[in-house]
Formats: sequence, C-alpha cells, structure tokens
Amino acid sequence: MKLVIAIVQDDDVHKLASSLRDNGYSLTKLASTGGFLSSGNTTIIVGIDDNQVDDVISIIKEVCKTKKKVTASTPPSSCCSAGGYIPHTIEVTVGGAVVFVVDVDKFEKI
Repeated sequence: MKLVIAIVQDDDVHKLASSLRDNGYSLTKLASTGGFLSSGNTTIIVGIDDNQVDDVISIIKEVCKTKKKVTASTPPSSCCSAGGYIPHTIEVTVGGAVVFVVDVDKFEKI
C-alpha cells in the first residue's frame, strides 16, 4: 500500500478532488500555506494500492498545471525600517503540485 501526499494550489483543489473521486479514489484534504508566496495551498492525502500510483499521479498532472503570476516582491528585512524600499512586481511560476509517495507499513480502518 502507498500513501500519496500532494500539495496543490487552492485554485486546483476542487477540480482535483472531483477528478480523484470520479475515478474511485477516497481522499483527505488539509488546508496549508505555501512558504514562498504565503498563498493558500491544500494538501491532499490518498491511500492506494501499489498498482494505482501511476493513475493517481496522472490525474494530478492532468489537473494541476503550472501558470505565471505577477506579484509584488517582498522587501528585504533590513531595509524597511527606514522606509526606503520601493516595491516592484515580479513574475513567478505557480501551480503544479508537489507529490510524495510513501510506503504504508500498516493500514487499519477502525
């Protein structure tokens, strides 16, 4: 048995959850926050048989595409006390998914 842990953007989570459910997979959603943009993410956890890993990853890849986002740069921590920082916009790639697949030694549904 495997445990798939996928960290996805909030923009993709509803479509991903629906797609996984439509394909017969049960899942758990946990709210989380990304470190770089401090934006909302969701962590999806799916317990599956070993032979289902490729199918689940394929569904994640199909739904969670990367995209470009324009955001304000964060100021360096040393400059802001003097008020001398002028923010500028930067383009970053967001989306996609970070996926971990781990072995499950034991599973019980109680």
